[in-house]
Amino acid sequence: MSSMISMGLPLSLAIIMLSLGIGLEVSDFRRVALSGYAFVIGAVSQVILLPLAAFGIASLCNLPPEIAVGFMLLSFCPGGVTSNILSKWAGGDVALSISLTAVISLLSILTVPVFSTLAITYFMGADAPPVNVTALAVSMFLITTLPVAVGVTIRQYYRGIAIAIEQALSYLALIIVAVIVAAALAANWSLFIDNLNQLGGALIALNVALLLIGLGVAYGAGLSWPQVKTISIETGIQNSTLGITVAGLLTGVTQGFSAMALPSAVYGITMYAVALPLILWMRGRR
Repeated sequence: MSSMISMGLPLSLAIIMLSLGIGLEVSDFRRVALSGYAFVIGAVSQVILLPLAAFGIASLCNLPPEIAVGFMLLSFCPGGVTSNILSKWAGGDVALSISLTAVISLLSILTVPVFSTLAITYFMGADAPPVNVTALAVSMFLITTLPVAVGVTIRQYYRGIAIAIEQALSYLALIIVAVIVAAALAANWSLFIDNLNQLGGALIALNVALLLIGLGVAYGAGLSWPQVKTISIETGIQNSTLGITVAGLLTGVTQGFSAMALPSAVYGITMYAVALPLILWMRGRR
């Protein structure tokens, strides 16, 4: 099972990002300029407020150093296709959701390596593993940016095929996330149980805080209700598969995963338990 995780993670993440690209139009990137203010609010919530909230909670909960780094890695990851699907289901601004996910995902080849280096240095100190920022950025490009670009290209030149497979590929991506998380937890069950109480509480607190921060910031900024819902979801929903993958790239673990990947694996479960009640409430308010 550990071999399946180590070999399947990069491929699985590439499929997830391809599914994101398949659903994108070139016009979605132009929409960033048109949505302007709403996009800036969403981007600030994701890129700045989200890691700050994670840092505060990780510090307050006094998480073990490697797990604290994994906690931060999760906060650096964009939402992915899951946030787009949940935004649509909640009656949010789907165009804004897609624009945010696309741009933040592309920016992750820069933000994730830099922020990860800072987190490892702060929480692990002398025990921090060496981080090759350039190599990590190249890996991020290959497993995130390139598949998105391929998906957008397919959409642009083979639109009929893209539309035909878009929904199926999105649901396949969700299934892949579930399988990877389940396999990762099963392969590291004792580590999961030993840290469940402390880590589970911290992750639930983070998820609640992020959903409410996104909701409050967007509402305070005077955005429309669909935009408020979207920014709340985009801020509160992270790509757990990307978090597990980045942890593996940083630690060099080739069998199973390290403690650094545990927060993302556990979050893959707690995310739905925490987010769905709020999303149901949002869905009922038009």
